[in-house]
Amino acid sequence: MEMLVVCAILVVITALILLDYNRFGGDVRLENFAYDVALSVRQAQVYGIAVQRFGTNTFQGYGAHFTLSSPINYIIFADVEGSGLFDSTSIPSEIVETDTIGDYYRISGLCAISAVGGSVCTPMRTIDIFFKRPEPTGYISASPDANPPVSCIQNPQTACQFEAQITLLSPKGDTRTVVVDSTGQISVQN
Repeated sequence: MEMLVVCAILVVITALILLDYNRFGGDVRLENFAYDVALSVRQAQVYGIAVQRFGTNTFQGYGAHFTLSSPINYIIFADVEGSGLFDSTSIPSEIVETDTIGDYYRISGLCAISAVGGSVCTPMRTIDIFFKRPEPTGYISASPDANPPVSCIQNPQTACQFEAQITLLSPKGDTRTVVVDSTGQISVQN
């Protein structure tokens, strides 16, 4: 009888550990994807400050493009036209790299805060975060609908957002948010 009780206790403990281990693995993968997104934005920032060459040209800056119409991909771009926005029809192509978030993880939300110290994050469909020399300052342009965003570079008084938030979702429903503010600070939050 004692042996049966000990075996039952071991089975229960093993089941609890295995269930928690799977959840832990999912959390680690979600956090890794969030840090990958943050590092990609940081890479665009470094390229923009350093005036990194792309092909045979030196561009005015670099940025990261996020859209909910493609929730598993985001694009690092070199700005050909000087608009501070990603243009998919530009020749030569502005795409430096297209990164994919895999394994059923995805971008579930984009939002932007328009004022310093603001607390309301307005949902967006598209966000372009752009960096140019000589400052690490981010120029955040966003659009709440299917239209392309209005350029923060060309309309700084009305189009610039203070903060962008990119929310990543795991298959189990857990989230992590990459926060980029206009001062150039990039962080990952739970």
